[in-house]
Amino acid sequence: MSKIQQSQENRIKQALYDSWHRQVNYLRISVTDHCNLNCIYCSVSSMLPLKHEDILSYEEIETLVSVAADMGINKVRLTGGEPLMRPQFTTLVRMIAGIDGIDDISMTSNGILLARYAEELKAAGLKRVNISLDTLQADRFKRITGHDRLKDVLAGIEAADRAGLNPIKINMVPLKGINDDEIIDFARKTIEEGWNVRYIEFMPIGIPNGDVSGMVTTAEIKEQIQSLGELEPYSGLTGNGPARYYQFPKTKGTIGFITPMTEHFCHSCNRLRVTSDGNLRPCLLAREEINVKDALRSGADTDDLKELIQKAVNIKREQHNLAGRLAPDTDDRPMCQIGG
Repeated sequence: MSKIQQSQENRIKQALYDSWHRQVNYLRISVTDHCNLNCIYCSVSSMLPLKHEDILSYEEIETLVSVAADMGINKVRLTGGEPLMRPQFTTLVRMIAGIDGIDDISMTSNGILLARYAEELKAAGLKRVNISLDTLQADRFKRITGHDRLKDVLAGIEAADRAGLNPIKINMVPLKGINDDEIIDFARKTIEEGWNVRYIEFMPIGIPNGDVSGMVTTAEIKEQIQSLGELEPYSGLTGNGPARYYQFPKTKGTIGFITPMTEHFCHSCNRLRVTSDGNLRPCLLAREEINVKDALRSGADTDDLKELIQKAVNIKREQHNLAGRLAPDTDDRPMCQIGG
């Protein structure tokens, strides 16, 4: 039996399930809360960044991923903040790529530093990258992010493509009166340049009073896009996430819709999150967390860590309740700490 076959057999035997019989095989790790942008819906400027000693070290992350892989985790996404702000980030990618059982390593980035690191990341074992981009207009990019760096993001997309970090997915969050007039422009990119664009409904994470007045619903997005033609369901590979994919006939690019506000996808949730300050978080939209950092730093053995991971998986809710963002079961931690 080959190493790959043996690894697959072990994962079948050791699959990780929550209390609702959903298999959990996907770990999303926020490696830092630091970011080189200040997007209006993330508001990192209003918070003090974590001290270096308060975030997990690369060795601690490697240990946690290795234990999780033994339990059935086979996909890892590295997020932030901005992952590439973490010094020697490619070292972490290489460490995770060397863990038996991990088949897929991806990253979510704002793209600012990607042109510098794309080739190195690919060589280290990164498979794919998602890039957050909410406008194609330079002046508007500066208003939304606080920085005039659109050219750097576009250069990062090109560099990632050359390096083979495919498929590259572009994440756009439409906001009323801010960038919703560019929804069609992004859709055209799927026709003209083969982009894979995902429209994500705005989530009021870390936003005072849970204000969702700026949200553009998926129904509203689709209504605009259909002026370009009829969308067809996309039958190709779509990745590990909740997006529903479509494309215009005879085009290379795809359009995805992520609908946490209007049509939740909790029934198929396969993920567990690790916050930048070392907590296991079963759901992006609920406050429950299990502290794993203290265990890692107090000599916990493999069985201890497995127990914590299983506990975190066991408390995954059947579904979230975004309509109740002001209820006491939610918190206002910013996305950059939880991990986007």
